[in-house]
Amino acid sequence: MSTASVAAIAEAAKAWPFELARELKARIEKLEKAGRPKDAPVIFETGYGPSGLPHIGTFGEVVRTTMVRRAFEALTGGAHKTRLICVSDDMDGMRKVPDTVPNPEALKEYMQKPLTSVPDPFGTHESYGAHMNARLRAFLDSFGFEYEFASATTLYKSGRFDAMLVRAAEKYDQIMKVMLPTLGDERRETYSPFLPISPTTGRVLYVPMKRVDAKAGTVTFVDENGEDTTVPVTGGHVKLQWKPDFGMRWAALGVDFEMFGKDHQANMGVYDRICEILGVPAPLHYVYELFLDEKGEKISKTKGNGISVEQWLAYAPEESLSLYQFQKPRTAKKLHFDVIPKTVDEYLQFLDAYGKQTPEQQLENPAWHIHGGAPPAKASPVSFAMLLNLVSAANASNKDVLWGFIRREAPDASPQTEPLLDHLVGYALKYYADFVRPQKKYRAPDEKERAALEDLASRLESWDGPLDGESLQTMVFAVGTERQFEPLRAWFTAIYEVCLGQSQGPRFGGFVALYGVKESAKLIRESLARG
Repeated sequence: MSTASVAAIAEAAKAWPFELARELKARIEKLEKAGRPKDAPVIFETGYGPSGLPHIGTFGEVVRTTMVRRAFEALTGGAHKTRLICVSDDMDGMRKVPDTVPNPEALKEYMQKPLTSVPDPFGTHESYGAHMNARLRAFLDSFGFEYEFASATTLYKSGRFDAMLVRAAEKYDQIMKVMLPTLGDERRETYSPFLPISPTTGRVLYVPMKRVDAKAGTVTFVDENGEDTTVPVTGGHVKLQWKPDFGMRWAALGVDFEMFGKDHQANMGVYDRICEILGVPAPLHYVYELFLDEKGEKISKTKGNGISVEQWLAYAPEESLSLYQFQKPRTAKKLHFDVIPKTVDEYLQFLDAYGKQTPEQQLENPAWHIHGGAPPAKASPVSFAMLLNLVSAANASNKDVLWGFIRREAPDASPQTEPLLDHLVGYALKYYADFVRPQKKYRAPDEKERAALEDLASRLESWDGPLDGESLQTMVFAVGTERQFEPLRAWFTAIYEVCLGQSQGPRFGGFVALYGVKESAKLIRESLARG
């Protein structure tokens, strides 16, 4: 499909990244009419708090922003250069010593110092902030994200923010008018958008300003030694409180698009107003919902009630995690281990469908967005749910056993020709061992179910029909119909609960084709003997 064709189709695409891309395109066109240079790059931004390790929210923000970026590039036919800047707020003061670092007692004397002024407890970098930034970059690089890393400390100290900081001093009273109504009475008495770095102790100080000299570009405050101290607002001598910093950063970097979680929604107007006070139009932004745990409670790093990226990727490919981030970003979704198999199979279904779709349908397909417009041509011939059931029935503990069954259905398949399937086999073995096997609960059949299962086993033992899943499924269906199961779903539920210790699974005919007709009959007989 040509670039022009994709751009034309994208104008009507309903997938949310394209909806945002069209809003962003309209914004850029409006700014260009007002004098924005035609060759100015379109800036996407994400932010990162380096006090802790990158997590699933970090991944979600970058992968979703990347989806919007690729949609914008497709919509505009590559007419604009785009950049994604990932900013680390590493100039923030350390508010508490993380429990996970070596020798945490040694860091207590560095409380409230910028994270880039705190020694690295791991001993690998020049500071704690630098260490965490390296972890972030390694994390993002492992997924192949295209981005530019920016350290807030470097941005402040290099002068990149200087012009906007001087302007913030000039607009100090306007900024205070925006901020003060958002604060409690006691906080208003001491609030300042400027946080000076103490020349005496090196700490980030939350103190009121005695004087703001816009002409000189300085602020005066009482330092920790009790003396009035004057420092320039430029060169990294101060930083801004986080809400003004949000808007100032947008203005200084010329940000056109940023998304953030619902926890920022109440402050969105503050960020916009600060940016506009500094003389720059606020960017387009998008608020996404936060994930919930299986109990419906907000996921918290402190509580540890969520799934980490590493945990998800232990049981499923990263594309499935990208799909979970793509689906309904403005709906609060439960994020727990049970969602992984379903999400993997949904990804495989979207990938399998892609090559059979019209260009219009392809742009709505999540696979387009997960793979930046270039999905692989081949999906897996076997579903993840099927693999889990195969592991269960075969009591398999290694890949070779499963591949023996897979070759029955696909004789030419191998780990070399089906690398995605081979990865799924490994994931299925691990997921089954950790989550399925401990929860298995076989039950005895009732009289009606026993008679039907006996019938099914007999038909399988004497089966001389086609060995494909559809033919076998028709036969299984016929047994349930003839035995008058109502609804028919109850028949398939009985098969899975009695024979596999679970209440649902993939199409049983497909399972029989993969596992083997005689082997499936044996499985049923053994299950009936057990019950």
